[in-house]
Amino acid sequence: MVSPPTPADFPSLYFRSALGRFPTGVTIVTAEHPDSGAPIGLTISSFSSVSLEPPMVLWSLTQAAASLDAFLRLERYVIHVLSASQIDLARHFAKGPQAQRFAGQALERAPNGTLMLADSRCAAWFECHNTQQHRAGDHFIFVGQVEHCSRQLLSPLIYHAGDFELTQASEPLSRN
Repeated sequence: MVSPPTPADFPSLYFRSALGRFPTGVTIVTAEHPDSGAPIGLTISSFSSVSLEPPMVLWSLTQAAASLDAFLRLERYVIHVLSASQIDLARHFAKGPQAQRFAGQALERAPNGTLMLADSRCAAWFECHNTQQHRAGDHFIFVGQVEHCSRQLLSPLIYHAGDFELTQASEPLSRN
């Protein structure tokens, strides 16, 4: 029989600091609210690949997020992988009311009609069908099956130790 996990012996701020030792990429997830059709989006650093066959990715969202209910009910969303030149965009989508996040942003549609940013500086984007959601602690994990994607050879924006870090924004990655 498997014994239950032992309680954590460290404070949550220490745990967060320890997690900050692992750098992650920075993404913005966009969609339309399932009720109003208004654009919704936010900056996320919890993004990872899950499977190549079928192509699947995951990201997580805190249960305290105002947009959680909408994302749980959406059919599709687009995940934008930000390049190093998009640090201001990452900060813009990390705070403030949803309506203000999209003010002044050019928008377009992914191939299946999902709302996305029309920003040619993204390193990649993934249009996903919202296939699974799992409650995990104080977050929900979203698993999306990728239906369409695009990428450019641009240096990514990195999140590390509680802040954004820049990679070389001016030089594209080599093709080798």
